[in-house]
Amino acid sequence: MKILYKKRGVDISIKETRFFGKSFGLMFKGRNTKNLLFVFSKSSRAVLTSLFVFFPFIAVWLDSKNTVVDWKFVRPFSIVISTTKKFEKIIEIPINYQNRKVIEFFVDDCSVRY
Repeated sequence: MKILYKKRGVDISIKETRFFGKSFGLMFKGRNTKNLLFVFSKSSRAVLTSLFVFFPFIAVWLDSKNTVVDWKFVRPFSIVISTTKKFEKIIEIPINYQNRKVIEFFVDDCSVRY
């Protein structure tokens, strides 16, 4: 899946979630799990949580054209993760070695540990 951010693009391999996947996301999974895509039927302001997620990840909120409307670096066990902007998709990207190019696309700071 190709996403756009600041007039640049990056390809991200994703796994689209189904009903139960939307409820749990990265909870109880390992750091090397796949990137998860949540698709909503209409513009949303749903919130995330990282309770029972034992590793940091990046949450990316997208519009219908896969353009980034917001993104955040999320630490484990954060109760509420949200954006004030409307979106139609969310991608959860675990901080791991396989995602280093995607992480570097968003995070300019080279101190991120995989």
